[in-house]
Amino acid sequence: MHLGRGDGGAGSDRALYLRSTAFIQQHLCCPVLTPDAVAAALCVSRRQLYRVHERHGTTVAGLIRRLRLERCCRDLADPGLAHLPVGAIAARWGFPGHAEFTRTFKRRLGVTPSEYRAGARVRCGSAEG
Repeated sequence: MHLGRGDGGAGSDRALYLRSTAFIQQHLCCPVLTPDAVAAALCVSRRQLYRVHERHGTTVAGLIRRLRLERCCRDLADPGLAHLPVGAIAARWGFPGHAEFTRTFKRRLGVTPSEYRAGARVRCGSAEG
């Protein structure tokens, strides 16, 4: 049985994985980026997209969340962006609300975004001590 495009083999799975991760990276800032939106944009079924990501040890939603958190961490640690409120950084990378972002961030990293930002300043030596 062949699902989607290509020959249905490992090569087409890898191509779909690469296309989907590239699409996700390009659209992280969009708050309505969901697995369904990715599948629709790539003209594949949600099931096929899930299966391909599962074979790579991840989920589509998990990848979106991880990449968004990575971008937020980078921005929170950037002294050049210290003027931006935490909520603005969260919104910049597609988190729909400040409270949800803070909960997700703390659950994944063990500290709040503000604590992370303060710690980054200390690690970078820009805080007074």
